[in-house]
Parts: sequence; C-alpha cells; structure tokens
Amino acid sequence: MADLEAILADLDAESREVDGLVAGLPEPDWARPTPAEGWTIAHQIAHLHWTDQRALLAAREPDDFGEELKRALAAGETYVDEGAAELATTPPGELLERWRRGRAELHAALAAVPPGEKLPWYGPPMSAPSMATGRMMETWAHGQDVADALGVERAPTARLWHIARFGVRTRDFAFALHSLAAPTEEFRVELTAPDGSLWTFGPEDAAQRVAGSALGFCLIVTQRRHPADTDVRAEGESAQEWLGLAQAFAGPPGKGREPGQFA
Repeated sequence: MADLEAILADLDAESREVDGLVAGLPEPDWARPTPAEGWTIAHQIAHLHWTDQRALLAAREPDDFGEELKRALAAGETYVDEGAAELATTPPGELLERWRRGRAELHAALAAVPPGEKLPWYGPPMSAPSMATGRMMETWAHGQDVADALGVERAPTARLWHIARFGVRTRDFAFALHSLAAPTEEFRVELTAPDGSLWTFGPEDAAQRVAGSALGFCLIVTQRRHPADTDVRAEGESAQEWLGLAQAFAGPPGKGREPGQFA
C-alpha cells in the first residue's frame, strides 16, 4: 500500500523547490513566457493553485464535485486554460501566498482521507495517495516550465520515482486518449535513478522495453521534452509508439514539445 505520509512529504518538498524559483522574482519577470504556448510564469503558478483548489474540493466536499464536473464539461477544452488565465492576473505576491496557503490546506485534507476511500476527479476516482502523486507530477512538470523560462537547470531528485511510477501506470490512459487500443502485454521499464540505482517496472522478460534515465522518462510522460531529446529508448513497436504519445496528466492529448526545442 502506498505511504500517503511519505508522498505528501515529497509533494511538500517539490512545491517548496518550485516556490523557490519564483519567490524572489521581480514582478515583471512573472510575465516571462514559458514553453507552454500562451502561458507565462504567472500562469504556471496560477494553474498549480487552481488545480490544488479543485483537489481540495474533491477531498473536503466530494459530494459537491459533481457540479465541478458539470462546469468542466460545459466549458470544454478551454476550462483549465481559463482558470489559469483568470488567476494569473492576481498580483504575484498575493498569488504566491494563496498558493502556499492552498498547499497547506490540501496537505491536511488529503492526510485526513480514510484509507481506501476514493476521491472524485476529472477522470477515474482516485485514492488520496494517487491524488497526492498526481499533484506531485503536476507540480514537477509545471515547475519544469518555470525553470525553462528562467534558464535554470534543476538537479533531479529521488522524488522522480513517484512521477515515473505514475507515468508507467497511465500507459493505457495515453493510448485511450488517442482512440487507440492499449497493448495487452505489460512493458518492461528500466530507469536509472538520480543516485545511479535502477528503478524497474513490469516483467523482466517482456518483449516491449523502455530504458533510460528517470529524468528523461519523466520529461517524456509529462510532455516537457520530445522523446528524441532524451536518452530514453524503446524496443518494440508498441513501446516506441507509447513514447510518442505518453501523457501522465488528465485532459485532451497534449501538444508536447518539438524535437530540438531545448537543444
């Protein structure tokens, strides 16, 4: 069973790292464009706060989340962008403080969810550990956008394990997003962790295989780098196809990044 307390601690650490990227920024720098088309640094932090608030609603008032789903369906694919755009107009100092308070509230709310209880979400219902892992994935991914905008290279940490595992577990979801049947066989995924150890997922004798650095794999499944710009390689037609459409986050298929964009 996943250790919720440990995941929440890692989520807090990841959030503090992203917080540190923007805490000392002059206000004009919040308007810097990021690799996500149309999104500034302010949009990235606004999105993290906006999504944290939706997760907080799911944890505190799960019976009310149905109305949130109705609003999302009515707005269509623009819903998330509109939420980020609205909050991005908040003065940076106020936005940062609101995100900090929201993070603390979400931590407490998820920690209080009874074991085994499922929380409503935009996709399938999620346990509290899965919700916390999803927030970790989003925080790291949008933090990457901020780091790219600032020209900062972040040192990978052991926290990538959560994102790598999430990326593996969302394999079938990624195929479904593209109206493709998911492969029936499991893949073998072997990733070199930041400390040099090996993280493995799937059967050792699988024919379809993916291997490379954990950092590269996490950049692929969050669509922050094109697979060709990483050290991750696939053996087998289905595994190669997966790298081209992998997506750990909810919503319609993402545009990803262009090959060579960060060369």
